[in-house]
Amino acid sequence: MNIIDSSCWLEFFAGTATGNKVSAVIEDTASLFVPSITLYEVFKKLLIETDEDKALLAVAHMKQGKVITLDSDIAINAARLGSEHKLPMADSIIYATTKKFNCLLWTQDKHFKDLPSVNYLEKIQ
Repeated sequence: MNIIDSSCWLEFFAGTATGNKVSAVIEDTASLFVPSITLYEVFKKLLIETDEDKALLAVAHMKQGKVITLDSDIAINAARLGSEHKLPMADSIIYATTKKFNCLLWTQDKHFKDLPSVNYLEKIQ
């Protein structure tokens, strides 16, 4: 099972080299979990940088995976993990979701770099 962090989703939609690295994982929708907060982050970024139609198309693509809503268990565990690993709120929620569903998190976000269950991809400049 896999979770794609917002950073990698955005790379995928931009068609970058990193996006190409995660494309096979994204296309395996049967093994793809999508924390609802990533829908928010990706939609907002694309809405600001492109337009609403492109943002909606991206979210429709993301929703082909299993969308995981924030529940009380994830929220409480996210607070613990955020405190323990000094993660911002959204990252804490994404990581708590990763842990709850025993997934591998694909990301370019340095906050996750040395954490277990993470496949960190160095950002290509």
